[in-house]
Amino acid sequence: MEEKEQSSGAITVELAKKRNRDAAERTLMAWIRTSLSLISFGFGIDRIVSALKAPLSLQNPIRLSRILGLSFIALGIFALFMAIIQHRAELKRIRRVVYTYTPNISLSVIVAIGLIAIGLAAFIGILLSY
Repeated sequence: MEEKEQSSGAITVELAKKRNRDAAERTLMAWIRTSLSLISFGFGIDRIVSALKAPLSLQNPIRLSRILGLSFIALGIFALFMAIIQHRAELKRIRRVVYTYTPNISLSVIVAIGLIAIGLAAFIGILLSY
């Protein structure tokens, strides 16, 4: 009887670890989508503004659209890099015999702060250019 309880307990622990691994995979996939969106948005900003300015032959020495586009691309690359590091750390924690939750710095908060910085830079740049 005791042996059966131990084996069902081990199965329960393994199923819980499997659910946690699956959740970590879903989280990584969400960050991949978010990073791809940021990179695409940055590339799109630069290309669209360049295409709109080309017929008008406007010269902007600061090239705010290029800086803004590159900022979004850099933020997307940074978010993806950090998501991979966070994912690997989570898998290591799951592999331990005793899984204890330890709160980490939220990658979402870091990306949100980056977006605030990019938004403020764009706002100030547009405000000063007119």
